[in-house]
Amino acid sequence: MSVKKKSFAIAPVGQVKRAKYGVQLRIDAQYRPALKHLGRFSHVIVLWWAEKFDDAQYRSILQTRPFYAEKVLTGIFATRSPIRPNPVASTVCKILDVDEEEGVVVVSDIDAYDGTPIIDLKGYFPIADKVCDPRIPDWLPAKWYECVPDEGEGPDQSS
Repeated sequence: MSVKKKSFAIAPVGQVKRAKYGVQLRIDAQYRPALKHLGRFSHVIVLWWAEKFDDAQYRSILQTRPFYAEKVLTGIFATRSPIRPNPVASTVCKILDVDEEEGVVVVSDIDAYDGTPIIDLKGYFPIADKVCDPRIPDWLPAKWYECVPDEGEGPDQSS
């Protein structure tokens, strides 16, 4: 089966801003009307562009030994690594506040760096986004069966 190659244009809708007072998703002015009613959700799915890994070298890596399972060689699609053919990442974040007028969504945390481009936001719908009995490989740490804590998990800022 032959698939015609296409390319897609994705424009950021905002960026991650880390500050002393918390983590903000700052949405560009032209997209602020899209925030209507987002504040009625407890959580948001943030799709972001892992721009630190957006080059030919990283995009060509198809297998890796994840830091959490270094003895296992696995395909990139079996990881949440930002190193992938298209560096699209996603994080479910707890919403603390939404200012529709200013275009600011305050979240508990996100595993993205300051200045990371946001490419989309989606309200978290349990009926569509929750898996009640997931199966994961036995080489993943046991704690990965647990839910993310309400305070979220941030990135390792040391690199």
